[in-house]
Amino acid sequence: MHVANTLLSLRTRGGEFKEVTAELRSWVDQQPITQGLCTVWLRHTSAGLLICENADPDVLTDLRRYLWDLAPDGDPRFIHTAEGPDDMPAHVRSVLTGCQLTIPVIDGRLQLGTWQGVFVWEFRAQPHRRELAVSLLGMGTRAAGA
Repeated sequence: MHVANTLLSLRTRGGEFKEVTAELRSWVDQQPITQGLCTVWLRHTSAGLLICENADPDVLTDLRRYLWDLAPDGDPRFIHTAEGPDDMPAHVRSVLTGCQLTIPVIDGRLQLGTWQGVFVWEFRAQPHRRELAVSLLGMGTRAAGA
């Protein structure tokens, strides 16, 4: 059994879907592990981590509209506003979308479907630096970087 870990850092814009599929694939490709599980953990409580369609941008537009309707910025029901009117809504959106994914790795490749991409979804109005902790656990036979 082998384990590989890394931290990926990224900058986001307010409300942005930031696709990280290419970065994850590149890192997995560099590991000797060919069969296993890749776990991605978002180290934040005001952003989300999800697998979603990455072909038609209308999907992301519709998702954003729907989730912002569920938890709108400045909702007067929220009392936690320490960092502004988008503070508590960002936490609600984060709880609804989650912060962890597990993706199978078979033959050294992430097993994402044709139209699936991995996204960090920024729920705050301002840009932020976000971190992903990525772990790959499994068996391997190829040389690293092959």
